[in-house]
Formats: sequence, structure tokens, C-alpha cells
Amino acid sequence: MLLLFATGCNASASNSEPVNPAPVIPDGMQSAVFGAGCFWCVEAFYERLEGVSEVISGYAGGTAVNPTYKQVASGASDQVETVMVIYDPNLISYRDLIDFFWTTHDATNGKGVWPDFGPQYRSILLYGDDAEKATIDVSRQAYEKASGQSVATEVKALDTFYTAETYHQDFAKKNPKHGYIQGILKPKLKKLGFEL
Repeated sequence: MLLLFATGCNASASNSEPVNPAPVIPDGMQSAVFGAGCFWCVEAFYERLEGVSEVISGYAGGTAVNPTYKQVASGASDQVETVMVIYDPNLISYRDLIDFFWTTHDATNGKGVWPDFGPQYRSILLYGDDAEKATIDVSRQAYEKASGQSVATEVKALDTFYTAETYHQDFAKKNPKHGYIQGILKPKLKKLGFEL
């Protein structure tokens, strides 16, 4: 079990497939980008919310251009494992997505999200405009007041979202027996009230 925790999300980091550009958002839909540890987990959390049509694993929050998983997972770039959540604003609001964000991980630790630590796994919210930033600020204040804890989540403007390699997309659905999915994601989902 110790090996499982030590290897973390980067246990399958051998594919050198090029990174894809950011997806096109369908008409009537909106997107939100954030990171809360391994993107395999964050993707699986948000896929279970009503109103979310797609969750795409990728890289954002840094300056490295067209990063690869090998670069990000090793800490060789300043990018963060993130997800882009594509959602219908008529069914779920940006505020709902941010309120849910705080429940998915320990946002008080700025060094990563258990069991994956390092700047590439840090808690981060990337806003697209001033309205999203204001929503983040209000949600954050409400969470801190309710929990009695200060969060370490980085909040910054989104520059570029890079879609991760194809084998990372829907990783948990495609690899339900993977050790990380069984040992880490499954208990996290259960804590949130979801099944694998």
C-alpha cells in the first residue's frame, strides 16, 4: 500500500503523445478551470454533477508552453494538473461549482493534495473574468467562515488551458481497477457521497 501512495497519479506517465489544444466550448455552455490534486480524481468528482456535460483533464496555471504529462508530473514545469469543466449554466451555476470545489480536498495545504504533493498538484482556481473572480472571493469567504479555516488555494486569471494526453481523459472510467483509482479515488468519491 505504501508504494501505491508514493507513486500517486504519475504511476502511468510513460506516454509521450503530444498535448492537444484547449477544447472549443459548445454554444450555450460555459467552462470553469481549476485544480485540486491529481486530475484523474477531480475529473471524476465533477463528472457526477448534474449540469456538467464534460470534464477535460489538462494543464494550466503556469507559463510553460504545450507541456507534457512527463514535464508536469515530474515538476519540471510550472504548470498544474487541472480540469476544464464544461457546464450548462441553466442547470448548475459557476458558484455551485466553486462551492463544491472546497468539499473535494483539503484546501488549507498549499503544497498539494494528499497523496500527491508538489506545486503541480496544488489547489488552484483560475478565473476567466472579473465576475468569476468575484464569485470565487464570495465562495471562499463563505467557506472559510463556515469551516473556521483559512484556505491556501491559489486564485489567478486563466491564461491558457492545455488539454492533457488522450490516455488521461476519463481515466477512472477506462481504468476502474487501477491501484490509484481503487485506493485513492474510490474512498474520496465515497466521502463525497458518490460511487466509482
